[in-house]
Amino acid sequence: MKPKAMTVRIDPEQAAELEVVAQVEGVAVAETIRTAIAEHIETRRQDKQFQARLRASLERNREILEKLAR
Repeated sequence: MKPKAMTVRIDPEQAAELEVVAQVEGVAVAETIRTAIAEHIETRRQDKQFQARLRASLERNREILEKLAR
C-alpha cells in the first residue's frame, strides 16, 4: 500500500521536544510520529470502553448505509 502524506500542526515547543526525542533515539521525526500513532491505535484496540463505542458507531453507520442502499 502506498504511504499517505499528512500534515500535522503542532506548537513549536512540542515540535522541538519531538525533534530531540527522535534525535536521541536515532530515528527520523516521521518514524517517531509513526511509532506514536501505532502505539495509540494499539492502546485503543485494548481499551474496552473504546471498543464498545466503536461497535456502537459501526451499528449506527451500518443502519444508515443500509437505508442509503435502498
